[in-house]
Amino acid sequence: MRAERGILIVLSGPSGAGKSTVIKSLMKRRSDIRFSVSATTRQPRPGERDGEDYFFITREAFDELIAQDAFLEHAEYVGNCYGTPAAPVEKDLAAGYNVLLDIEVQGAAQVMAKRPDAVSVFLCPPSLAELERRLRGRGTDSEEKIVGRLKTARQEYKLLDQYAYIVVNDDADTAAAELDAIITAHLCRSENRIQFIADAKGEELS
Repeated sequence: MRAERGILIVLSGPSGAGKSTVIKSLMKRRSDIRFSVSATTRQPRPGERDGEDYFFITREAFDELIAQDAFLEHAEYVGNCYGTPAAPVEKDLAAGYNVLLDIEVQGAAQVMAKRPDAVSVFLCPPSLAELERRLRGRGTDSEEKIVGRLKTARQEYKLLDQYAYIVVNDDADTAAAELDAIITAHLCRSENRIQFIADAKGEELS
């Protein structure tokens, strides 16, 4: 059952929390989810594809999109820029799909300020020690970048109270199941289901 208008889900978490893996598992569970592909100025990692994982663009192109007010949010994170194109998000929401944004805390704060109806979720590993283990295990970052990401993660954790939900990613499938449950619960809220019983509004109960 798809609602007349979808809900916006804001997912944040430190680099290395496993957001991409959890999102892929969630997408297999639900047919009513559309993943918002962000634009970024960072270089693609091994296996990432342009237009599917991110839109990989230059800093100049990114700045031009900012000037055109084409982003729902945008932020700079560890020397790279990230932004959410607004038009595709609104199109999917209007079609009744639930749109998932995978964005950093700076961008998430912008979205939540503009869209207080958004469902906000923070995904994190069981501990900072586990986060460090995962970052080193990727083998894609220099020591300087790893230290920078861990420092950023500590700052992000200070903003946890801005999120309605926290999902601890000790196991990706379990974390995806929890995120799935959060979305289902929100869809079952009365304001999101009232249209299905619209014909009964105003009738006397016998």
